[in-house]
Amino acid sequence: MNYTLIAQAAETASKPSVVVPPPPTFPTGAQISSFFYTFGASIVVVFVLYILLFYLLRSFLRRTEKDTALFILGILQIPAIAIFILASLKLSLTQLGSGGIINLIDRGLTAFLILGFTYGITLLFTEAAVYYLKDYARKTEAVWDDVLIPLLQNFIPVITYLIGISLFFSTIGVDLTGIGLAIGSITVVLGLAVKDILSDFFSGLVLLVDTPFRFGDVISMPDGSIAIIKHIGIRVTKLYLINEHCEVYTPNTTLGGQNIVNLSRPTTHYAYTIQVSVRVDADAVVATNILQQIILGHPDTLGDIDEKLQHLDNFAALTEAKDDKLSKKEAGRLRLLIEKDVNTQLQKIEQAFEDFVREVKKVEKGGLNSEELKILQKNYLEIMNIVGLVVITERKGKRLRSRLEEQEPTEKQTLIGLIRQWYQTWLKDPDLVIEDQHLLPDEWEQKIELMKIKLNKLFQKIASPGVDETRLDDYSLKFVEWLHDSFKESNTAWKEPQVQLTDIQGSAMQFSVRFYVDNIQLEHWRRGNRVQNEVRREMVRRLRQAYIYTLG
Repeated sequence: MNYTLIAQAAETASKPSVVVPPPPTFPTGAQISSFFYTFGASIVVVFVLYILLFYLLRSFLRRTEKDTALFILGILQIPAIAIFILASLKLSLTQLGSGGIINLIDRGLTAFLILGFTYGITLLFTEAAVYYLKDYARKTEAVWDDVLIPLLQNFIPVITYLIGISLFFSTIGVDLTGIGLAIGSITVVLGLAVKDILSDFFSGLVLLVDTPFRFGDVISMPDGSIAIIKHIGIRVTKLYLINEHCEVYTPNTTLGGQNIVNLSRPTTHYAYTIQVSVRVDADAVVATNILQQIILGHPDTLGDIDEKLQHLDNFAALTEAKDDKLSKKEAGRLRLLIEKDVNTQLQKIEQAFEDFVREVKKVEKGGLNSEELKILQKNYLEIMNIVGLVVITERKGKRLRSRLEEQEPTEKQTLIGLIRQWYQTWLKDPDLVIEDQHLLPDEWEQKIELMKIKLNKLFQKIASPGVDETRLDDYSLKFVEWLHDSFKESNTAWKEPQVQLTDIQGSAMQFSVRFYVDNIQLEHWRRGNRVQNEVRREMVRRLRQAYIYTLG
């Protein structure tokens, strides 16, 4: 055995091995030429795509009625150009081979591509998705979506940018393990420090789930003050105090733990009670009639419309005509006349649905065949003609899809046409303020949209009932209930003025007069106070005329 060779091999193995890096390679002239050729061709393709997307396609989309795609194209124009150019550079770089500086540049381009996509996705969400989600939220009765969407608008971009920046640094080779552990430790500490804030946050979520109020609702505070719900935040709810003209920020935990009296629900009608004294030797029946006529004569109180029109001219001290504005009496008369037509149309629809439900109950036993479904669809569409909706059928690929849309132009004698005519006449009320010019149309257009959505859902169930064929009557009755409770009452007989003789003391009889004001949200939430004051003054005037008023 050669011990010398063995010793030399052992000595060599004991020495640390040294890796000799390969000599740097440089692109050849052919590779550089190929790079510029590929990059130039890519730029030409990018230019053609730019012309196709942002000029030709935009011109085509402008001719359509829907602007969703046009809006998305507009907001994605800058990020799309940046992504196209970066992708062209990355594609062209493959022509220069790999290794060394080429790999470093390639990672850099990938990282900036990630940032470009992150910016584009954030824009798409904050500018497009949130806009259409807010539009959808305005058409729903739920409160949670009105608050959740602004929260998403604030948090989603932060989360998107955090993910994008993390991927950016990971791509260029930065190790984020230590940073992640540090952030986790900080999160635990912060969670313990801000437990009260978290309690307010989850209390706010509970308020959204329970939905005891909507934005703009009038609520009564525990101390008796009247406040308006302005905003539900992450930690606090912003309230506007009407009488003090100031804002109050109440922690969600505090608000959620107290009784909330919502004066705007189930409707914006609100009851007021006035105590009035009449001479003890007066005829109680005559006094009762006078007080009832006073309430009915005010255009902003609820009651039988025919009786209101009869007594309207006898109500004094209402706003007179000024400049180009109508007098209160004339504006009130026009509004009441149209409201009478609205109520008549609502009663027709309610009666038509009652007949429809009876028809459904007759034929639903044992299931519905095609002939019975056609009859039900025909009867349903006749009701929709009263509402002001017609069937629109469109081809989607190989399928025909039908939906209910408003008649063009909307006939004034349909429910939708009358509702619009009614609130537009209401806007001529000289006592309304500037804010009401937006509040009334927004309120009623939202209700119209909700009604269209509900009627479309019912239409789809009638067209293709499936497992719901024995429940069409229930769905129809549920819609009529919503129409009466949340849209508009066709009959408010139980809200008519109530005059009661409550007590007799010495030389005076005490009467309690209870009446409803039509919408307490108007006139900067002071409509009820104004009506109450005008009614009191009219009581004094009319009772003195009859020589039966007493100070009590």
